[in-house]
Amino acid sequence: MSAAMRTVLVYGKHVVGNLYNCNPEKLGNMLYLINLVRNAAKVGNMTLLDIKSWKIGNGVSIVGIVLESHISIHTWPEHNFATVDVYSCGSHTNPEKAFDYIASSLEAQRIEKRVIDRSYEI
Repeated sequence: MSAAMRTVLVYGKHVVGNLYNCNPEKLGNMLYLINLVRNAAKVGNMTLLDIKSWKIGNGVSIVGIVLESHISIHTWPEHNFATVDVYSCGSHTNPEKAFDYIASSLEAQRIEKRVIDRSYEI
Protein backbone atom coordinates (compact mmCIF):
# COMPACT_ATOMS: atom_id res chain seq x y z
CA MET A 1 0.00 0.00 0.00
CA SER A 2 1.34 3.45 -0.85
CA ALA A 3 2.18 5.91 1.91
CA ALA A 4 -0.67 8.17 0.77
CA MET A 5 -3.19 5.39 1.43
CA ARG A 6 -1.93 4.40 4.89
CA THR A 7 -4.11 4.88 7.96
CA VAL A 8 -2.56 6.04 11.24
CA LEU A 9 -4.02 3.98 14.09
CA VAL A 10 -1.76 5.38 16.81
CA TYR A 11 0.12 8.66 16.50
CA GLY A 12 3.24 9.03 18.58
CA LYS A 13 6.34 11.20 18.58
CA HIS A 14 9.11 10.79 21.14
CA VAL A 15 11.81 13.46 21.46
CA VAL A 16 14.82 12.56 23.61
CA GLY A 17 18.08 14.35 24.13
CA ASN A 18 21.02 15.52 26.14
CA LEU A 19 21.64 19.15 27.06
CA TYR A 20 25.22 20.23 27.72
CA ASN A 21 26.67 23.35 29.33
CA CYS A 22 23.35 24.44 30.84
CA ASN A 23 22.87 27.05 33.55
CA PRO A 24 23.73 25.11 36.74
CA GLU A 25 21.58 27.32 38.98
CA LYS A 26 18.50 26.46 36.93
CA LEU A 27 19.43 22.76 36.89
CA GLY A 28 19.41 22.63 40.69
CA ASN A 29 16.27 24.69 41.23
CA MET A 30 13.33 22.33 41.71
CA LEU A 31 10.66 25.04 41.61
CA TYR A 32 12.11 26.48 38.40
CA LEU A 33 12.10 23.02 36.78
CA ILE A 34 8.53 22.29 37.88
CA ASN A 35 7.40 25.53 36.25
CA LEU A 36 9.51 24.73 33.21
CA VAL A 37 7.67 21.43 32.70
CA ARG A 38 4.34 23.18 33.26
CA ASN A 39 5.17 25.77 30.59
CA ALA A 40 6.65 23.20 28.19
CA ALA A 41 3.36 21.31 28.27
CA LYS A 42 1.56 24.53 27.28
CA VAL A 43 4.09 25.28 24.53
CA GLY A 44 3.66 21.75 23.17
CA ASN A 45 -0.15 21.95 23.38
CA MET A 46 -0.33 19.08 25.88
CA THR A 47 -2.78 18.59 28.74
CA LEU A 48 -0.84 18.51 32.02
CA LEU A 49 -2.28 16.12 34.61
CA ASP A 50 0.39 16.00 37.32
CA ILE A 51 4.03 16.76 38.10
CA LYS A 52 6.26 14.74 40.41
CA SER A 53 9.72 15.89 41.49
CA TRP A 54 12.67 14.54 43.45
CA LYS A 55 15.90 16.10 44.66
CA ILE A 56 18.71 13.59 44.11
CA GLY A 57 22.09 14.82 45.35
CA ASN A 58 22.66 18.15 43.62
CA GLY A 59 20.31 17.24 40.80
CA VAL A 60 16.60 17.14 40.28
CA SER A 61 14.30 14.72 38.48
CA ILE A 62 10.96 16.01 37.24
CA VAL A 63 8.25 13.96 35.57
CA GLY A 64 5.24 15.68 34.10
CA ILE A 65 2.35 13.37 33.30
CA VAL A 66 0.39 14.73 30.38
CA LEU A 67 -2.84 13.27 29.04
CA GLU A 68 -0.93 12.44 25.87
CA SER A 69 2.07 10.78 27.70
CA HIS A 70 4.95 12.49 29.58
CA ILE A 71 7.72 15.08 29.88
CA SER A 72 10.79 14.34 32.00
CA ILE A 73 13.92 16.26 32.95
CA HIS A 74 16.85 14.81 34.91
CA THR A 75 19.65 17.18 35.91
CA TRP A 76 23.27 17.07 37.07
CA PRO A 77 24.11 20.69 37.98
CA GLU A 78 27.66 19.74 38.97
CA HIS A 79 28.23 18.78 35.31
CA ASN A 80 25.96 21.46 33.74
CA PHE A 81 24.09 18.54 32.16
CA ALA A 82 20.48 17.44 31.74
CA THR A 83 18.55 14.76 29.91
CA VAL A 84 15.10 15.51 28.51
CA ASP A 85 12.35 13.23 27.27
CA VAL A 86 9.10 14.46 25.69
CA TYR A 87 6.67 11.84 24.43
CA SER A 88 3.25 12.52 23.02
CA CYS A 89 0.55 10.33 21.52
CA GLY A 90 -1.54 13.24 20.30
CA SER A 91 -1.38 14.50 16.72
CA HIS A 92 -2.55 17.90 18.01
CA THR A 93 0.63 18.26 20.11
CA ASN A 94 4.16 19.39 19.32
CA PRO A 95 6.71 17.56 21.50
CA GLU A 96 9.62 18.97 19.49
CA LYS A 97 8.53 22.51 20.32
CA ALA A 98 8.26 21.55 24.01
CA PHE A 99 11.75 19.98 23.93
CA ASP A 100 13.26 23.03 22.23
CA TYR A 101 11.59 25.30 24.79
CA ILE A 102 13.17 23.32 27.64
CA ALA A 103 16.62 23.36 26.00
CA SER A 104 16.44 27.11 25.43
CA SER A 105 15.17 27.81 28.95
CA LEU A 106 18.03 25.83 30.50
CA GLU A 107 20.46 27.82 28.32
CA ALA A 108 21.98 24.68 26.78
CA GLN A 109 25.09 25.48 24.76
CA ARG A 110 25.07 22.09 23.01
CA ILE A 111 22.05 19.93 22.27
CA GLU A 112 21.81 16.33 21.13
CA LYS A 113 18.24 15.62 20.05
CA ARG A 114 16.64 12.55 18.54
CA VAL A 115 13.07 12.32 17.26
CA ILE A 116 11.52 8.86 17.24
CA ASP A 117 8.34 8.04 15.36
CA ARG A 118 6.14 5.95 17.70
CA SER A 119 3.18 5.76 15.32
CA TYR A 120 1.37 2.66 14.17
CA GLU A 121 0.08 2.69 10.62
CA ILE A 122 -1.62 0.17 8.38
